[in-house]
Amino acid sequence: MTARAGKPEQLPLDFRHEAASGRDDLVVSDPVSAAAAIIDRWPAWPSPVVIIAGPEGSGKSHLAEVWARRSGARRVRPVPGSDAVMRAGEGPVLVEDVDRDGFGQAELFHLINAVRSAGTSLLITARSWPVAWGVTLPDLGSRLKAATTVEIGPPDDLLLSQILVKLFADRQLLADDRIVAYLVPRMERSLAAAQSIVERLDRLALARGTRISRALAAEVLGALSRQDD
Repeated sequence: MTARAGKPEQLPLDFRHEAASGRDDLVVSDPVSAAAAIIDRWPAWPSPVVIIAGPEGSGKSHLAEVWARRSGARRVRPVPGSDAVMRAGEGPVLVEDVDRDGFGQAELFHLINAVRSAGTSLLITARSWPVAWGVTLPDLGSRLKAATTVEIGPPDDLLLSQILVKLFADRQLLADDRIVAYLVPRMERSLAAAQSIVERLDRLALARGTRISRALAAEVLGALSRQDD
């Protein structure tokens, strides 16, 4: 737990907390083990194109950052007028959140072809499998079927506990194991929920000048529950 000085409730400043994003900072449990293994395996990938699919907050961005640092990959967007195909001829490339940010089907098809021709690598992250991307271009559909797709599964109790500890540590907060044990069985089963809970706890404790306690955790969970109703 961490103590916060001062009694009156005050408006907390909106400090930005950078998550530790190195390979050693990656929390690996069963749901993310396959995705972490494929990142560690590069450049000996089973195919030039790897797709990591998982829900929001599941660790895709962390894995992508680890791979980009290791491979020297350039982030690109396969949309009309972009330089994505040219970048693919120069070295590994990364496309994040392809099903959220959108893509041109012809551009993604040509990007994959450029990667294959140049002997480079392409990592794509998405919330869903390619079959849900609404692809209508047959040649692109064929290329995506040939890619190696790895799914990040729903978080288990162990992963949620480890993620909560990491998120508290990213904010330089010491989380009491009893607080984590209280949160895990009562929270939404998603890493996005874990991020929201830790952020709310940090801001509320700072505003009230108090420490993160079980009562504060219960208050945050209650507020999130009412918000979802």
